[in-house]
Amino acid sequence: MREKIKLSGVPETMLQTVYARAKESNGRGAIHDAKAEKIIEKLDYDFSLADKDTAMHSGVIARTIVLDRMTKEWLASHPGAVVVNIACGLDTRCYRMSGNAHWYNLDLPETMAVREKLLPESGTISQIAMSAMEDWGSEISEQNVQVLIVIEGLTMYLNAKDVQQIFAVISGRFSQATIFVETMNPMIVKRFKEKSIEGSHAKFTWGIKNGKALAELLPGFRFMEEHSLTEGMAVFAPIYKLLDKLPTVRNISNKIIVLEKEL
Repeated sequence: MREKIKLSGVPETMLQTVYARAKESNGRGAIHDAKAEKIIEKLDYDFSLADKDTAMHSGVIARTIVLDRMTKEWLASHPGAVVVNIACGLDTRCYRMSGNAHWYNLDLPETMAVREKLLPESGTISQIAMSAMEDWGSEISEQNVQVLIVIEGLTMYLNAKDVQQIFAVISGRFSQATIFVETMNPMIVKRFKEKSIEGSHAKFTWGIKNGKALAELLPGFRFMEEHSLTEGMAVFAPIYKLLDKLPTVRNISNKIIVLEKEL
């Protein structure tokens, strides 16, 4: 029997993203996500809007490609590190990675209740049912270890104070940390709407120009580098190998910004 899921607002967007990954995995194959395919097989949900939202699909797949690559490379050079995946939803990256000592998936309680049903986890994969703006750092048991924090598909639904609060929690808990955080260009926030999330009443509310501007907003964190999602788009749409070289295209695309906590 399929699981009927009732969510609204930002938490509902996780259903669209896992569907995009499952559809890609079972179709064109720019990514392979067997876990996502199995999740969709269990769900009783109308994905008709997601099927029509090609922009959302492409963005999710490009983001997955870029973050998978970045996370894999970081873990290879930081064996035994701890990973905290903020706003995890039904993300399955923890099953595609290796080399970390412990992986924590964190999201709102209503989201984690769904994840617990569909992806029960234990051992070196743990679940934290809290807001990213609460003191979730106390749930991390490891001390004095290298930490990677991934914040994917969240900041564009928040505001500047919310983002600062998330980083205040990180700063208060960890002596050293690397953060991969996805951001949206302010122009896109104002002008773009994803068709697949219209019914959930989730909407984009915040964006920032680039990584240097983000670091200025977050005292104690330094900007290291940034990656445009056009890098991921180029994997399945070769035209982006050319478009990625255009500053205008790179600037308006979502970015994965790398920050480090300053010692």
